[in-house]
Amino acid sequence: MTKLRGRDAGLPFPGEVGTHNAITDVPGVEVGFCTRIEGSEPLLQGKGPVRSGVTAIMPLGQQAEPQPVWAGTYALNGNGEMTGTHWIRDGGYFVGPICITNTHSVGIVHHAAVKWMINTYSEAWQNSHLWAMPVVAETYDGFLNDINGQHITEADAMAALNATAPGPVAEGNVGGGTGMICYEFKGGTGTSSRRFDIDGHPYFLGALVQANHGLRPWFTVLGRRVGEALTNDRLLPAEQGSIIVVLATDIPMSPHQLQRLAKRAAIGIGRGGTPGGNNSGDIFIAFSTANRGPIPQKADTWRNFDMINDERLDPIYLAATEAIEESIVNAMLAAHDMTTLRPPGLVCRALDANQLRPFFT
Repeated sequence: MTKLRGRDAGLPFPGEVGTHNAITDVPGVEVGFCTRIEGSEPLLQGKGPVRSGVTAIMPLGQQAEPQPVWAGTYALNGNGEMTGTHWIRDGGYFVGPICITNTHSVGIVHHAAVKWMINTYSEAWQNSHLWAMPVVAETYDGFLNDINGQHITEADAMAALNATAPGPVAEGNVGGGTGMICYEFKGGTGTSSRRFDIDGHPYFLGALVQANHGLRPWFTVLGRRVGEALTNDRLLPAEQGSIIVVLATDIPMSPHQLQRLAKRAAIGIGRGGTPGGNNSGDIFIAFSTANRGPIPQKADTWRNFDMINDERLDPIYLAATEAIEESIVNAMLAAHDMTTLRPPGLVCRALDANQLRPFFT
């Protein structure tokens, strides 16, 4: 069943969005999923139930040649993992996909993403001493999924990577977001975009989140502290989750500018009410699809690079914070109820748009 997204439900999110109101509105960006929902209760470690998956993002789509993507990262709270960030901080770029999964599946997804790169860019890897360092991030789904069973496989990651496509992006209980909880409602995958003109040229910024963070009383939508009134079906005594934010744009930006953009994701998630809890891995990455060219190992000595003037960054920062807030709400509205495994027998309820409308009338 398709559920209403935030704007469709009448929530007054600001800003102009792209065609799909998704990260894929940034030209070239593709998203794919592998979702596994298998088995029935009770929880038997190693046997299931399985409620997890993999989300894959191709910054430049499915290409035969490897190309760097200029990027920046920021960790508001480091209780989590995102691989490849050390080189992004030093080198300013990464090559290959971004994948998001659950906490105990980072290794197998990284292994699969490396194999995917070697196979996809076989000529480059066969003929040169190249290394593969994909970006793989995670959040914890152990309340709703048999996370200790480590059910995610290389084939699952490959399926997500091979399924990436432009266009509309599924939300809620899909991919890496399948078993996630957000503000004690069912969370998961969410996305949004912003469109704006710079010197008469249209540009896009898109966000994709894997939302698995926050406590109910914190939950805030467009400045309204709605969580304080939505007190039924609470689940958690303390912060137990994380959020991964991926920001994409086609605006030419340097790595230092993209790092500054990634920092603004902290403001974006803060609009939803979270202070960034001790147990929350709040880790963000921003990349630009502009300034395309060969990988440095195959590039000429000198290269040209376009970048926006720092003085023009404020509208981009605003677009990022708005798109992230909307993405989180979209993830929650698209989700479906799921029973808890630890502790057993509770119901993690999905947020209903009807619960929010009274706050905006």
